[in-house]
Amino acid sequence: MGFVLRLLVNALALYLLTRVYGGVSFAPGADLLSVLIAALVMGIVNALVRPVLLLLSLPVNVLTLGLFTLVVNGVVLWLVAAATALNVAGFGAAVIGAVVLAVISWVLDAAVRALGLEKDQ
Repeated sequence: MGFVLRLLVNALALYLLTRVYGGVSFAPGADLLSVLIAALVMGIVNALVRPVLLLLSLPVNVLTLGLFTLVVNGVVLWLVAAATALNVAGFGAAVIGAVVLAVISWVLDAAVRALGLEKDQ
């Protein structure tokens, strides 16, 4: 049940991102399945690719006191857009979209915990 809930929260966060920020959108004609697939791909890329990118960028990340992580998150969003019906206006839009997505996800995670749908881990 936790996986399905996490997938739905991520899909809602991606959908809300496309409504709040104009630099990220879904392709015309994208339906609920497209949003769910984008959320699934986002989860897979976050689990498999993001740790490798963070490890490779560790020296730069240390020099920038962790701010380079924002660029890594933008790369992850850009990769997801390349593989799904998600459209990103450019790399700068991907970085800004990743920041907005993090804030939306944080709010949704807090709401899920407040409703008692998912226990703290």
